[in-house]
Amino acid sequence: MVHWYESSIDRQLREAAERGEFEGLPGLGQPLPGHGEEYDEDWWVKDWLRREDGGAAVIPASLAVRRAAEDLPEVVDRLAAEALVRQHVAELNERIDRCRRGLVDGPPVVLPPFDADAVVAAWRARRAAR
Repeated sequence: MVHWYESSIDRQLREAAERGEFEGLPGLGQPLPGHGEEYDEDWWVKDWLRREDGGAAVIPASLAVRRAAEDLPEVVDRLAAEALVRQHVAELNERIDRCRRGLVDGPPVVLPPFDADAVVAAWRARRAAR
């Protein structure tokens, strides 16, 4: 003898479907995003970041500092004056210091502060090479 049991969740889903609450949803009849692609363990993080304002609002501050440190040469190359480069380096060093002291969310940052003179010298060299 088979006993049929419907959990409260199953009942709610069935009733919602009967009311037509799942009709006309975006993506209806389309394959799931990423179907057929190689599995990525971080798919949910990447999807979440893409949906949340490009990730700017949801990345922990310590990770944003790491990204800013990696992107430093590209960012300063877009600046037109040495004073702006020094200001950018000073602001980044302040952010690094706040992360090192644990004053922001996210994992600790073990980056050394940037030497403004070295960054300016590299900025000048790249400008002269153009």
